[in-house]
Amino acid sequence: MSGDEVDSGKRRFLVAATTLVGGVGVAFVAVPFISSMQPSAKARAAGAPVRVDFSRLEPGQKLTVEWRGKPVWIVNRTEAMLGTLKELNPILADPESRTSDQPEYITAEDRSVRPELLVMVGICTHLGCSPTFRPDVAPADLGRDWKGGFFCPCHGSKFDISGRVYASMPAPKNLPIPPYHFISETELIIGEDPKETA
Repeated sequence: MSGDEVDSGKRRFLVAATTLVGGVGVAFVAVPFISSMQPSAKARAAGAPVRVDFSRLEPGQKLTVEWRGKPVWIVNRTEAMLGTLKELNPILADPESRTSDQPEYITAEDRSVRPELLVMVGICTHLGCSPTFRPDVAPADLGRDWKGGFFCPCHGSKFDISGRVYASMPAPKNLPIPPYHFISETELIIGEDPKETA
């Protein structure tokens, strides 16, 4: 075979091998690049609904869980706590929660699906501080009209045991209520509306 003749079989083999190696190389480069554009597991979990077992939550106690990077409180309210709700209406800024951030199925003074269990985002509507749970009645620092609730230490906003803000406070709205529903007597899902309202 002279130097001017071309072995077409070898040429096809070399072209095919080069194409195959190049394709594999492109795939190795593309897969991590495309994967980096997908949300991380942490990011997906941040917006995902959260399942909560509250079976050990005693009356009068508060449980804190995280949903979308925010604290969500579950408070097991006593009959005495619930008994204070109507009497506080005259001194609250929005007793019927007309301007509050809450699902449509949350109504009345208790602001909950089950009156005894309050589920609420623990972020003050003023500047985003996290209020403290103050279930004590009429403490010296909060006054005689205090029937228990939440106090924001940043700027002094007061909220009743349903998260409704007292009148003339820096906070413009009641504390927000997230979407949620119960899946059993002792478990709920935060971040998801009940099926019948969805």
